[in-house]
Amino acid sequence: MTLEDELKARIQATGPLTIADYMAECLLHPRHGYYATQDPLGRAGDFITAPEISQMFGELLGLFLAQCWIDQGSPSTFRLVELGPGRGTLMVDILRATKAVPGFHEAADLHLVEASPTLRTKQRETIGHPLTHHDDLNGVPDGPLFLIANEFFDALPIRQFQRDKQGWRERLVGLNDGTLTLGLSDPTAPDFLGHRTNDTKPGDVVEISVPSQTIASHIGQRIANQGGVALIIDYGDWRSLGDTFQAIRAHEKVSPFDTPGSADLTAHVDLEALATAASPAAHTRLTPQGVFLERLGITPRAQALANSLSGEALENHVAAHHRLTHPDQMGTLFKAMAIYPSDSPQPPGFAQ
Repeated sequence: MTLEDELKARIQATGPLTIADYMAECLLHPRHGYYATQDPLGRAGDFITAPEISQMFGELLGLFLAQCWIDQGSPSTFRLVELGPGRGTLMVDILRATKAVPGFHEAADLHLVEASPTLRTKQRETIGHPLTHHDDLNGVPDGPLFLIANEFFDALPIRQFQRDKQGWRERLVGLNDGTLTLGLSDPTAPDFLGHRTNDTKPGDVVEISVPSQTIASHIGQRIANQGGVALIIDYGDWRSLGDTFQAIRAHEKVSPFDTPGSADLTAHVDLEALATAASPAAHTRLTPQGVFLERLGITPRAQALANSLSGEALENHVAAHHRLTHPDQMGTLFKAMAIYPSDSPQPPGFAQ
C-alpha cells in the first residue's frame, strides 16, 4: 500500500487531516516518508542548500559562533548543536574554520538533531568528528548552547487558517471524488489568532507552526538560563501572511498532493513567532542573508579564495558568491536572526 493509499483510507475512516498532520506523514512516515527514504540534497536531489553551494557559508557561520563564544567568556564546555544537518557539509566547514580558534574545539561537544536514518549515516561519514545524534533537542545535555538552524524550521509542519467574515476556517486535506485536495473547516476562533484580526482581511491565509514555536521556546529558555546563541537562517519573514505551502521535487515546484512522500514539503517561516516563543532570551533584528554574510566578511573571503582559482572553477566560485548574497537569489528571500542572552553582547552581523 502506498502512502497515498494510507492517507486516503485514514481520511475516509476519521475525516480530513490538518496540513500539519499531512506534512508529518509525507515527510516522516517510517516506510514512505520523504526524509526516511532518501537523500534529498544536492544537485542530483530535490533542492540545494547554502552549505552545498559554497564553503564560505559554513566558514563564516563557524567564525560567528566562535566570536559569540569568546564574547560570552569562552566557557570551558559547551554544546555545539545543529538542527537538521543535511549531509553534514555545514558542520564540516564550521569545524574547519574554527580549528585555529584557541580552545574552541576542546570546549565543543557536538550534537546533531536529525530525524532521517539515511542522513544520520551520511553525517557520520562526512563529519568524521565525535558526535551524538538526537531525535530532538530534549536529549542534548545541559550547558551553554551554541546552535545553528539553517533551513530547518521551513520543513516543520504548519496549520493554515483562512479568514472569512465569520472569523477563521482551517484549511484541511480531504477527498474530492477520491482525490486528495484542500477544503475548509467550519468557522473557528482560535485564541492564537486573536491578534491577527487587525492586519488581515477576509480571504487572507495565516500559517501557524506549533512545533516550531515549541522548539524556539526550548532554545530560548536554554540560552536565557545557561548561555549560548542560536543562529536561525531560513526563508520567510517577520510575520506570516499568505499561502506558502509548497512541494519541491528535482528543484521544481509540484503539487503537494502529487505522490505523497516523494517531494519535500515546506512553508515560509514566521520569524516573529519564533522570536516571541524564545522569550526571555533576546533576539536580533531580522536581517537578509546577503546583508548578514556581507557584514561577516564574505566578499573579502571570496576574493581571497578567488586568487587561487581560474577558468570554470573561478566562474563557479563567483556564481556561488552571487547566489548566496544577491537580492535576486538567496540574499533577500532568506533571513537571519539570532537568539542570545539579554545580558550578553549582540552577536556579530546584526545591526543595533
